[in-house]
Amino acid sequence: MQVTVLGKSPAWQDAAGACSGYLIHHDGFTVLLDCGNGVFGKLRGLADYLSVDAVLITHLHADHCFDLLPFSFALTVGPRAGSRHPGLHVPPGAGARLRELGAWVGDERLIPDAFEIREYEAERPLAVGPFSLRAREVPHFVPTHAVSLTARDGARLVFSADCGPNDALVELAADADLMLVESTLREPDSPPSAGHLSAREAGEHGRAAGARRLVLTHFSDELDPGRVRAEGSAGFGADVELAAEGAVFEL
Repeated sequence: MQVTVLGKSPAWQDAAGACSGYLIHHDGFTVLLDCGNGVFGKLRGLADYLSVDAVLITHLHADHCFDLLPFSFALTVGPRAGSRHPGLHVPPGAGARLRELGAWVGDERLIPDAFEIREYEAERPLAVGPFSLRAREVPHFVPTHAVSLTARDGARLVFSADCGPNDALVELAADADLMLVESTLREPDSPPSAGHLSAREAGEHGRAAGARRLVLTHFSDELDPGRVRAEGSAGFGADVELAAEGAVFEL
C-alpha cells in the first residue's frame, strides 16, 4: 500500500497548501481519502483524476470535503464528462447534505451525478476495491469517523480524521502498520478538547494503540515543525514522522 499526502493543512490552508487529502494506491486501485480545500488541484498535479476509483470522506467539514465540488464539475461538465463515476463513501446521512452543498452552487444533483454515493456504517466492514474498510465514530464537532483500511496483503492504515481524545481511535488502530493522526492544537486544551488533539496527545494515542509507525498531520505551517515532532515523539515514546505535501509512505 502506498499513501501520498496531497494536503495536510487544518481548517485554514498552509501557504500554497491544501487541506486534508491522501491518495492511496494498492493492487491497481486508487482511493482518495478526504477531499478538502485545494486537494483537487494537488491531485491533478500528480495523477489523472479519472484514475481515482473511490473517494472516502470522514466528515463534512469543508477542510475534508469541499473539493468534491471542483471534482464533480470535472466529472460532469469537463472535457471527459460522463466517462467515470467513482464510488463516494460517506458517513450516514451525508448524501442529503451533499445535495445541499451542490445547491449552494446552483445544482443539488451535481455531486450525485458525478459519483456513486454510498453511505458506510460504523463498525460494519465494507469492501472498497482491494481494501477492507472499517469506520469508527470519534468525538468532533460534527459526526466524524476514524477509518481503517486493510489491504489484501494485510497492511493496515488507520486515519484518525479530526477528533478529541478518545478510546475509540485507540481500539480501531490497535497494532496498525501506519497510523495517521491529527495534531491540530499547539497545546492540549484543559479540559481536553472536544474536537482536536495536540501533537503530544496524538503520540499518546499512537502509543496506546501499539501502532508500528505514527505520522502526525492536520497541523498548521504556522507551528514549529521541530516542536510538533518533538512533542509527538514524547507522547509516542519513539520517533514520529510529519505529513508534508508530496510525502509518500509505503506499508
